[in-house]
Amino acid sequence: MSPIPATIGDFSILPVTIPPLPSFPKSAVHYIYVRRNVPKVPTADDSRRLFLTNIPVDSTELHLRSLFASLVGAGRFESVTFSDERSQDSESAADAAPLHAVRLLAAHGNKKRKRDDAEAAAERAREEEAAALPKTWTRTLHLTGSTAVVQLADKKSLEQVLKAIAKVHKNKKYPSWPSPENVPKLGSTWLKAHNVLSYPSKDTIQTAIDNFSTMFAKREQEAAEIAKRLRNEPDEDGFVTVTKGASRTTPASRIEAEEARKKMLERQEKKKLELANFYAFQIRERKKEEQAELLKKIEEDRQKVFEMRAKRGRFVPES
Repeated sequence: MSPIPATIGDFSILPVTIPPLPSFPKSAVHYIYVRRNVPKVPTADDSRRLFLTNIPVDSTELHLRSLFASLVGAGRFESVTFSDERSQDSESAADAAPLHAVRLLAAHGNKKRKRDDAEAAAERAREEEAAALPKTWTRTLHLTGSTAVVQLADKKSLEQVLKAIAKVHKNKKYPSWPSPENVPKLGSTWLKAHNVLSYPSKDTIQTAIDNFSTMFAKREQEAAEIAKRLRNEPDEDGFVTVTKGASRTTPASRIEAEEARKKMLERQEKKKLELANFYAFQIRERKKEEQAELLKKIEEDRQKVFEMRAKRGRFVPES
């Protein structure tokens, strides 16, 4: 059997021993690929973040925290973000409020201090969590080959993790995949719990519906207040947004107004280009005339110099 490479490209290979289970009474080795996190949009914390791919399907924060503690000791691991969790969060946030309210709040609802923005974001997160329907699984499983981003305490901790992974290949002492006590068990217990959670009580569902209705109405009210302010607030060109009907509390469409302004600017640019092309012939003719005048003047000066030299050659000094 050929030895396991320590690296592949930018990735360091972390072999992890999976202990035997009742369903599969043999130990196995799973390979997690680790490298420095290099996102498309850099952030200030990238120097202390690791990108992991091919994580085990049953991974949780407690699993990875215990795994990193076995490599570099406790206190180095800070947090982890799974790729499928990011997609779920973005989808729920997008579906939690009316579309026009989301657009107005994103475009014109950020004129407060950063502290106020942070508090408002935390409050919205709590509202969305309370408005969500009950979960039907006690534990989420990831797809095969899923990825995660681990944030460590500092840059030094990141270097220590990479060195520990390299050391694993030298001493052949692979860390064991942990089994935290606080993580809900899988197997039949997991499926039985799912069967129970799939039928929540009417009171639980009604509470979630009421919280969602309250949150939805609040987002509508916030959008209406912003729209009311925008009705009398001129934009950067000095125009005021026109509304449809006297009783409507929201603008006809702020987005439509922006699109109309862009189209107007495009038409103006196109008109300038057409005018420039229209006068191009006259510009070329004027340049030709200026060039002819310059050549004529040069020829006249050359003729004067020639005549002066001729006169100077006929000069006879007195004896």
